[in-house]
Amino acid sequence: MTLASHSTTAAITADVNHYIHPASSIDAVQLHGPKMVAGAHGNYISDAQGRQVLDGTAGLWCVNIGHGREEISETLAQAARELDYFHSFSGMSNAKSAMLAQKLSELSPDHLTRVYFGSSGSDANDTILKMVWHYNNILGRPQKKKILSRWQAYHGTSITAASLTGLPAFHEWFDLPLGPIHHLSSPHYYLQAQEGESEAAFVDRLVAEAAQYIEQEGADTIAAFIGEPIMGAGGVIMPPEGYWPKMQALMRDNDILVIADEVISGYGRTGDWFASPAMGIKPDFMATAKGLTSGIFPMSAVFTTEEVFAVLREGSRKLGNFAHGYTYSGHPLGAAVALTNLAIMERENLCAQAAEVGAYLQQQLAERLLPHPNVGEIRGTGMVAAVQLMEDAAAKRPYALSKKIAIAVSEKAWEEGVTLRPLAGVNAIAISPPLTLTKPEVDTMISMLQRAIVAVVDA
Repeated sequence: MTLASHSTTAAITADVNHYIHPASSIDAVQLHGPKMVAGAHGNYISDAQGRQVLDGTAGLWCVNIGHGREEISETLAQAARELDYFHSFSGMSNAKSAMLAQKLSELSPDHLTRVYFGSSGSDANDTILKMVWHYNNILGRPQKKKILSRWQAYHGTSITAASLTGLPAFHEWFDLPLGPIHHLSSPHYYLQAQEGESEAAFVDRLVAEAAQYIEQEGADTIAAFIGEPIMGAGGVIMPPEGYWPKMQALMRDNDILVIADEVISGYGRTGDWFASPAMGIKPDFMATAKGLTSGIFPMSAVFTTEEVFAVLREGSRKLGNFAHGYTYSGHPLGAAVALTNLAIMERENLCAQAAEVGAYLQQQLAERLLPHPNVGEIRGTGMVAAVQLMEDAAAKRPYALSKKIAIAVSEKAWEEGVTLRPLAGVNAIAISPPLTLTKPEVDTMISMLQRAIVAVVDA
């Protein structure tokens, strides 16, 4: 039954009375009600009143091919008629999942040839940590279990993934983080460099910090280092040049596995299929989700190497089973949607479009917004960006988080006609539109954001 079947008032009442929203202020929804979305087509969503709103966040960093693709609808209908669901436990399989695994191994960095399917970015990172711990147990290294993450990282909200996440709001009052997880400093040069410190010196300091921790704890106790090539929800933070190669070299020297979380950056958002190769990252594991199906079906894919796979296989010989799995792993409908989604991306050359329009997006954000005294930095690459809001950009003085300035700007932007994501923990506005966005739509979006910033900070 669609929203059109109900009055908007009835739907809002049902929402307020019964629906617990994720990552939302429960109190605000109770006081003011939700924003009801009734439909979506192309690069726009429509609200319950029929107002067209530009989707500046591609849903939640994920609707890469845009909304309302008839080809996807046909794929879902046909796949459901053929095989609506069956599990992949006990060696069961289906053609769509098998072919998707092959397709992904062709698109991924060459050394990542094995794929495990789940339902979300959170469960992808949970799976990887379990695989890492399992891997070391099989190798007879039960003490090698600690995980290095970073402050401002976002790796999900399940218990394990939220523990990896380096945002205090996801830890406070949830009794997190759990497990042997240690957070290193964020590579956010703009806000965290010391006075007069060059980018090169900043990188060397962060690498030295990691090296000191490894020496203090013992490399034989540390299993893996996890990081987003480009930090997403923590601020769309671009690491300084040299950061990833030096951090990766340190981990390799200490026999510590490298995990790349490409849940946001994967599947074309940066202008390449994946962000890791361009940054010099050669991970042992890679987590992906979101753009895999353009958010149309909940699905994740974990990638790993033949070397890791060989150890996991040896473990199954010893134990009789790889005792990990989800009911929906390798879901045939999800795999069908993913294959069609990837085919659309290839046919329409959306990675190249993301690179071209993304370059224009980054250029226009810098030219039109950086002159404002309350905009301190524009960060990003391709179709992902962040606008850093500052109380005084010239003095590099940030807003107090209690002012909730990013939330206020995003609310005003919604009124203007565009969805943008407030990153309240760093007072920044994230932009991650569909890869189908056009240059005129970039101009429209930036104009709306510009008016929203002026309305809030100049009020």
